Amino acid sequence: MIRYIFCDMDGTLLTDDNRLPEGFDAMMAELRRRGVTFCPASGRQYFSLLDTFPAYKDSFIFFAENGTNVIRQGEEIYSDCIGEEIARTILNDVYAQRPETFCVFCGKKDAYALAAQNNAASRAELHKYYTHATYLETDRFEPVDDQPVKISLYDSTGHSAETIYPLVRKYEAVPLHVVLSSDYWVDIMSPTANKGAAIRAFQKKYGVSPDECAAFGDYLNDKEMIGAVTYSFAMANAHPDIRDIAKYQTASNNEAGVLKGIQRLIDAGLC
Repeated sequence: MIRYIFCDMDGTLLTDDNRLPEGFDAMMAELRRRGVTFCPASGRQYFSLLDTFPAYKDSFIFFAENGTNVIRQGEEIYSDCIGEEIARTILNDVYAQRPETFCVFCGKKDAYALAAQNNAASRAELHKYYTHATYLETDRFEPVDDQPVKISLYDSTGHSAETIYPLVRKYEAVPLHVVLSSDYWVDIMSPTANKGAAIRAFQKKYGVSPDECAAFGDYLNDKEMIGAVTYSFAMANAHPDIRDIAKYQTASNNEAGVLKGIQRLIDAGLC
């Protein structure tokens, strides 16, 4: 029986206008009645996830920052950080080469960006994923004193694969994990960090098997998560590579595809 459901946020659970699907709370009540724990697994900051799910802060397990920071009832149960020095080096390098790239140091305590890049558009984009952020009154990231779980780089044109990725792919040799999280964002993490690695560490720590887990995703940063569970769903709007590897498909994020997929599991007697 399924005990844990891991679910991406953007393009998966949330609609395109950043809303939870209608019927979400009713489904969460049903899952709780059945002894199933819901686990948001997102590139978003932990504090952002808390702001989205204030009523569930003690019942959900939060796989934040693409699995680099896992929090249960306010306590960290897993993390996979990168070095502070290399994080600053990369951010300073990208900003120097392409200052129109919005650069974010994603720490355990906060997110950090440059005040010079603090405009209405970048602030609105950042707030989607990082509701707690500090803007530095400098053109470099040296003042940051925090453990970096991730670096995030944003291209407002939606061509991050062509504009940002070529600048940072050299850091794969460090080694670091460089991943396209969407058409707009590139994330850089520890070489061992991804949602799937965090889920496998959680499974090992708590004696959970893949057969007791389901997952929903839509983009390339969900690939390892899909592979860490037995019951995997790709959204109708998912990247083709995710549709190819998922066991099942469900409706799009704008059609409450996650809730429909969960209902299929319930109807099949798996929850």
